Amino acid sequence: MIAAFAELEMVVLRRDLPGAKLEAGDVGTVVLAHAGGAGFEVEFATLAGETIAVVTVPAEDLRAIAPDEIAHVRRVA
Repeated sequence: MIAAFAELEMVVLRRDLPGAKLEAGDVGTVVLAHAGGAGFEVEFATLAGETIAVVTVPAEDLRAIAPDEIAHVRRVA
């Protein structure tokens, strides 16, 4: 089943992307859907609004934010 995320929806990364300085659990914003939702362009930014990376991610590497989750802060290496 292909996940369906809307543009500007916040999503959670399921796996590390070391080349982009991203870790599983990082929260990003969908900026574009590809191939009917098979993949997504996702922007990851610091809490100050500085973009860290914009990456294309397959749908299976993203998940929705659960209503009982809280954000956790880490420094970007």
